[in-house]
Amino acid sequence: MSRKEIVFMKKNYILEDLDCANCAAKIEDGVKNIEGVLECSVSFVTEKMIVEIEEGKEKEVEKQIKKVVKKIEPDTTLREV
Repeated sequence: MSRKEIVFMKKNYILEDLDCANCAAKIEDGVKNIEGVLECSVSFVTEKMIVEIEEGKEKEVEKQIKKVVKKIEPDTTLREV
């Protein structure tokens, strides 16, 4: 019996108008808790976020990422690079 291998893909985002390092950390933690996310890294200095998302779940995960960002930083715009 073979196990299905789960494939993850990296997505890069810009967090325009990210206000503080504490909020960046909260966004990172929130995104890490989304089902289908393997890893998330947010840089306050560069306003960049790198997320490893399970292949096939990109659209649903991206919707959840947008919700997390708007809840923590309502004035921040999420843009895929």
